[in-house]
Amino acid sequence: MRILIAGTTYLPAFNGQAIFTTNLAEGLAKQGHLVCMVTPSENGKSYQIFHNGVLISTVHSIELKQLHEQAYVSFLSDLEVRSIFNSFHPEIVHLQDHYPLSKCVLKFARLNALPVIGTNHFVPENLTPYVPLPSQLRPGFKRILWWWMKRVYNHLDCITAPSMTAVNIIRSQKLREPIVSISCGVSFNQFHQDKMVDRMAIRRKFGLETERVTFMFVGRVDAEKKLDVLIKAIHQLNRPDIQLVVTGKGAALHEYQALTEKLGEQDRIRFTGFVAASDLPLLLNAVDVFAMPSEGELLSIASLEAMACGLPLLAARSKALPELVDDGVNGYLFEPGNVQDAARCMALLADQSALWPQMGTKSLEKVKIHSIDHVISRYEELYSSYVYQR
Repeated sequence: MRILIAGTTYLPAFNGQAIFTTNLAEGLAKQGHLVCMVTPSENGKSYQIFHNGVLISTVHSIELKQLHEQAYVSFLSDLEVRSIFNSFHPEIVHLQDHYPLSKCVLKFARLNALPVIGTNHFVPENLTPYVPLPSQLRPGFKRILWWWMKRVYNHLDCITAPSMTAVNIIRSQKLREPIVSISCGVSFNQFHQDKMVDRMAIRRKFGLETERVTFMFVGRVDAEKKLDVLIKAIHQLNRPDIQLVVTGKGAALHEYQALTEKLGEQDRIRFTGFVAASDLPLLLNAVDVFAMPSEGELLSIASLEAMACGLPLLAARSKALPELVDDGVNGYLFEPGNVQDAARCMALLADQSALWPQMGTKSLEKVKIHSIDHVISRYEELYSSYVYQR
C-alpha cells in the first residue's frame, strides 16, 4: 500500500506522538509498504529526505517558541501538499492530529476520494498549561479546544485512540464512529528485561547513588507532566535512602530544577537531560521503580517501555494510567496532584523491595498485548479494509 501519514511532530522530537508516528511509519516501511510522512519543517524551509525507509516530506513552517520549544506549525500549505499528493499518489491517509497541516492534508485526501483515518493523541489538558487563563475561563477554553479538534475528526472514516480510556473520552464528545482502540505499542527488541546489565556501573555513569532506591521518570519535562508532585514527595519523605532521576528535556526543565534547589534536594534528585536511545533501556534496567505523575496520559509510551523492562510502576490514578497499573499488583496508584499520597505510595514501594521481582513480572505480563509488531498488524488490517472498500 501507499500510505501517507501527517502530523505536527516526528522524530527527533521527544514526545509520545512523535515516537508513535515514527515507530508506525518505519514499521510499515519494513513490512514493504511505501510510506510518506508529511510534517512541518523544524528549520522553517520545506525539504524531502529518506530515513529508515520512510519518505519524509516537510512543509514550510513557523516556530512557536512562545508556546513550546518544539512547536512548529504550517499555514497556507495548499501548494506543497497538493504537490506531495501528485507525486506520491497515496491510497490511504492517516492523520495524527487536527492542526492546520493535517486539516490541509484532509482537504486534499477528500479531493482525491481517499479514505482517511485519524489517531487522537489530544486532550485539552495537554495544551491548557501553556495558555495562562483565569480558572473561571478554563472550562470554556476546553470546549473551544474540543470544537477545534472535532472540526477535523468528525470528517474522518475512522478514528483510533491508544486506550479504552481514550476511546471513551472521544465518545463523550459525541465524535463520529467508528472509534477503535489500538495501542501506541512498544518495541520489545529495544526495551526488554536485561539481567546482564551492570546496574551499579550504569548508575555511576548517570551520576546516581548506587545503593539508594531509585525512582525514574522518562518523558517531556513539561508542565503537564506534574513532576513537581514527585519532587515535593521526595522532599516530604526526607529519606536519604530514596532518589529520583528525571530523564528528558522540555520547557519546564529549569522550573523543576529551581524547585529542587529551593527545597534543597539536589543530592536526591538528578536531572539527566536527554538520554540517547541506546542508553535508555540500560538506564531503565538499572533503576528500581518507574514513576509517571502526569494527569493527561491517553496511554504513556514511556510507561510501556518501563514495563517491558520489568519495572514496578508508581503512577497517578488519572486517564489511562490505571489501565497499565493494577494497584498493589504491578505498582501503586496515587491520587492525582496529591503530594502526600504520592509520598505514601513511594514509601510503600521503597519498603517492599522483596516484592519488586513479582511486580515486575506482572508488568511484563500486562505489556505483552502492546507489542509494536501487533500494532503494525492492526493498522495494516485497518488500512486494507478501507483501501479494499475504495
